[in-house]
Amino acid sequence: MRRPAILTLLCALALVPAAALAGAPPAGTGTQAPAGPTPLPTRTVPPWLGIEMANANEGGVRVVHVVRGAPAALAGLRDGDRMVKLDGAPVAAPADVSRLVSQKAPGAAVDVTFVREGTERTVKATLAVRPTADDVMRMEFVGTFAPAWSGLTAASGSGPIALSSLRGRVVVLEFWAIWCGPCRMTMPTLEGWHGKYGAQGLSVVGITTDPADKAAVFAERNGIHYTTASDASGTTTQGYGVRNIPALYVIDKRGVIREVTLGYEPAQEAQVERVIQQLLAEPAPTTANAASGTQP
Repeated sequence: MRRPAILTLLCALALVPAAALAGAPPAGTGTQAPAGPTPLPTRTVPPWLGIEMANANEGGVRVVHVVRGAPAALAGLRDGDRMVKLDGAPVAAPADVSRLVSQKAPGAAVDVTFVREGTERTVKATLAVRPTADDVMRMEFVGTFAPAWSGLTAASGSGPIALSSLRGRVVVLEFWAIWCGPCRMTMPTLEGWHGKYGAQGLSVVGITTDPADKAAVFAERNGIHYTTASDASGTTTQGYGVRNIPALYVIDKRGVIREVTLGYEPAQEAQVERVIQQLLAEPAPTTANAASGTQP
């Protein structure tokens, strides 16, 4: 299944800048307040439709991808639809859609007219508040089976680099790069989890698009003992919708993604570790359940 470049999915985000706060002086300072009323700060909550868009050669806007669970998905839009109108106004480029949606508020209903297989249709979508990039990734991936890994070359460590070989174990998968400063900051935590929970059924795997030989040298110099692999073609990286790194996925014993985090945020580490502990305590899948591949 195609996974989009997630961070391009936050469309319809033409935001109105927040007004500058003209604050009054603190009480008791004796400084006279400026003449006239003091304006309150204005905060714009951006609306969100949840699609990735591109120009359509035949006119309108091509829906490249619909975020799982987004307003567009709930309204029935699909990847490949061609949007031609929004609330009756023609759209000729993605910027038109962004502009029209940004004029609405979250909770507003909009009529989306599109063409699918030669037939024009109109559906009503209720706009939502724009989620964070982490939340978009969670919407797309959490609760789904992790995409298979392909095109990988082992760089360091002794663990397998096929996801199917790790079924029955909890997997922490991180996408990283040698040049990525925040990635280096996450590595001591990953190394700690590898040592603390490895014998209990946790596998930590780091995937980079850097060459395998350079990744191996980096791992040795930095004391990394968990498995690392090179995804030189970017196939697996694209399959997980990775656009920013570090990107971390926690996969349960059945192969289902249970948590996703982006970037380096120390406060997230405790939450991720709690998820790891919970998943390690879950029973391993039976042969029948593992073979069925039933989506949770």
